Amino acid sequence: MSVKRPVATVLAAALCLVTAACADSSKDDRASGEQAHVGASRTGYPVTIENCGRTETFQKAPSRVVVMNGASVAEISTLLALGLGDRIVANEQSYGMSEVPGRARAIKALPTGNIKLNDAYDIPREAMLGLRPDLVLSTTSYGFDEKSGFATRDQLQQVAAHTYVSPQGCDQDTSKMTVADSYTLLRDMGKVFDVEDRAEKLIAASRKHIDEVAAKVKGKKKPKVMVLFSNMSMGGNDFSSVVAHGIYNDILDKAGGANAFESASKTSFADLSKEKVAATDVDALVVIGYNDPDPAAYARKLLKEFPQWPAARKNAYVVLSDSMYLGPSNDLAVEKIAKVLHPDAF
Repeated sequence: MSVKRPVATVLAAALCLVTAACADSSKDDRASGEQAHVGASRTGYPVTIENCGRTETFQKAPSRVVVMNGASVAEISTLLALGLGDRIVANEQSYGMSEVPGRARAIKALPTGNIKLNDAYDIPREAMLGLRPDLVLSTTSYGFDEKSGFATRDQLQQVAAHTYVSPQGCDQDTSKMTVADSYTLLRDMGKVFDVEDRAEKLIAASRKHIDEVAAKVKGKKKPKVMVLFSNMSMGGNDFSSVVAHGIYNDILDKAGGANAFESASKTSFADLSKEKVAATDVDALVVIGYNDPDPAAYARKLLKEFPQWPAARKNAYVVLSDSMYLGPSNDLAVEKIAKVLHPDAF
């Protein structure tokens, strides 16, 4: 699968940017949250949040929410995990797959607003204003860039629409993003929609799950892991979707691993030659599927292409999607990666 250039550009901009007792109970918790609207509100309004230097004050819970693409699923997954799917009038986010049972199907069933998207596969200004939103969510500030043809935050405020940029997205550099930012997104949405109790429950379950996994791999040697998006080109070299920094590294660390290419770039992604990749010892692969029908095939192709890797000799790889990015399911990525890196611990 070859990703069209505008999508690759947006992805580079946006990406450069849970259990009480066990993993199963975490999945059940999320599934129930994504299938049903949260019950009675405490009506604790007005609610005020600070976001990218702006103050947003909500007099009531939003009921016409628009989720911009941003090459992300963070915002839509967070809303679904909180049981807020019925508030969405247009969603442009989808990875086409998910580690959470039923989530990909739930995302596909959401309204899209029947919008003619722009060259960046997102919602242009006039179409956005025509949706009459009362809240617009964007992964980074790019989604409100007037020069790119988007409605600005000021323009949306003039039509009584609140706006929100997700954690670490204010300056479009998400290289310092961590799992804690996923919790911030959950908390902010919990506050905005007056479902803080559910947000805190999801956060507590995720933390407990991650702590349990981290305890099992504590003190073990950290294998070197290559993280990249499958069949995606974002630069001029053969391997331009290789992760160098960001939330991915925090997830790897919690799973008992380390990024093999962390030093290859100062930004979120490294644009690498085949020779550079071949000369690096890779103990395991993490392939992120972004609307790729068979990312596992891509992983197997890489292992065959670089038989000198320890990962190839061990057939050590894992395919992930939304759990590896900002969102409510990072604990699932931590567990799945840890089981590949340290199978003897489970």
